[in-house]
This record gives sequence, C-alpha cells and structure tokens, in this order.
Amino acid sequence: MYDRFNRQISYLRVSVTDRCNLRCIYCMPAEGVKSIPHEEIMRYEEIVEVVKAGVALGIHKVRITGGEPLVRKGIVDLVRMLAAIEGVEELAMTTNGTLLERYAGALADVGLKRVNISLDAIDPERYRAITRGGNVRDVYKGIKAAHEAGLEPIKINCVVINSSGEKDAREVRAFCLENALEVRFIHQMNLSNGTFSIVEGGNGGHCNSCNRLRLTSDGKIKPCLFNDLAFDVRTLGARRALEMAVEMKPERGVRSVTGTFYGIGG
Repeated sequence: MYDRFNRQISYLRVSVTDRCNLRCIYCMPAEGVKSIPHEEIMRYEEIVEVVKAGVALGIHKVRITGGEPLVRKGIVDLVRMLAAIEGVEELAMTTNGTLLERYAGALADVGLKRVNISLDAIDPERYRAITRGGNVRDVYKGIKAAHEAGLEPIKINCVVINSSGEKDAREVRAFCLENALEVRFIHQMNLSNGTFSIVEGGNGGHCNSCNRLRLTSDGKIKPCLFNDLAFDVRTLGARRALEMAVEMKPERGVRSVTGTFYGIGG
C-alpha cells in the first residue's frame, strides 16, 4: 500500500506495553509516569488481528516494542502467534536487553528473528545514571544470550545528546566493534518541540522514505511519531484504522504534544 506521497508502507511497529523496568532520563521523568490502565492495554488476540489486517494490506515487517516488551507477561506467546501469520517476513524486537538472558532462547524458538538492544554507555556508573538504576552487566548477558540463540544481526541503539563523538558513544562504538555488533546512534529527540534527526547507521528520521506505522499499546494506529494523528482500532476496526493512517500519513514529522516514547515505542 502507498500513501499520498508514493511511499510504500510495509512496516508496523507494535508497542505491547507502556511499562518498563528502567527509567532512562531521556524517556521518562524522574517522578515516574502514570501507566495506562490494564483494561485499556491491547490483548494479544487484538494485536494479532491488527497485524493480520496489516499483512493483508502490504505490511511484511513487524517490530515489537514497549516500554520494555519483555516485562509483559506471556510475551513469548505473542511472538509465537505473530510468527505464525503468513506474510510476516521479518519479526524483530527492540529491548533494553536487561531481561534478554532469560528470554532469548525461547523467543528464537518460537520465531523471533533478531533484536535491537539499547545501550547508551559502557561504564557501569554512567549506565546506572542514565537508566536510573540499571546494571549494564545484565545487558551484556542479554547480548550474549541473543548471540547464542541466533537472534542476529544484533543491532545496538545508542542515544546521544549532541553527537556520536561523545565519550559514552565512542565507548559503545568500540564495544560493538570488539563484539561484532552493529551500532546505530540516535540523537535525543523531543516530541513536543519536534526535535529529531536522521539515525546514524540506520534509516530512521528519513521522512521522505518513511515506510512505517505504529500501533500503540492502547490500540491506536499512528502514522507518524511526530504527529498527534491516531486512529483507534477498537472503534474503527483494524483494517479501516490502518487504511486511514496510510491515507493521512503526513509528508514529514512536525511535533506531538500528546505522545510519549514509552507509550508509542519510539
């Protein structure tokens, strides 16, 4: 399917939860956030219905996001259900990696193909400060488990404040080179004032070739991260919500005053 600007839309990012076991300084305020009520979160069967409708319209790449997707109970079951949908050619997940040691093998067994892992610093104290309490060694264990499970290529997402020349970013790059990992540098974004840029080493931020839609954890299809447009699958039905999101997808991002990274999935 194509939007008004002749971009082929083939990629759906699926946020399964707004909850996370970390509190990264660029994603959540220090005082915490109010979680979406449990009854408003999409059931797995609803997510499967949306993905099936998307595949029928031309979606073939699906990425599971959060919050942190591995904190959601039964996540392996969802991966199994999505992997079984004929037409899903690439099924991936973005995770902070801290729980991946526990789940990597099971996820690979049911059909997950690869993972992107967030890693913003190598120094344990810097990582703890950025994540407000995280242990970087848990991420290392997750990376090792993903490698052993065959969830490759493993891509590392590193958020930078100003540039990939920063000390933390240089150390992450060196770690990735030493461990045969692909690294992508994502400049810190701000939804409300429209601050975003092209991802170094990836394809995010290229508005003129954007091929993605997003399903939020409470059932809205968003055509653009930096826009407040959203189409409710529970009200409109999955197919119509997807069609409207494609029809209304803006030429480029501007800003979003209602969205949050932990609720949309970045």
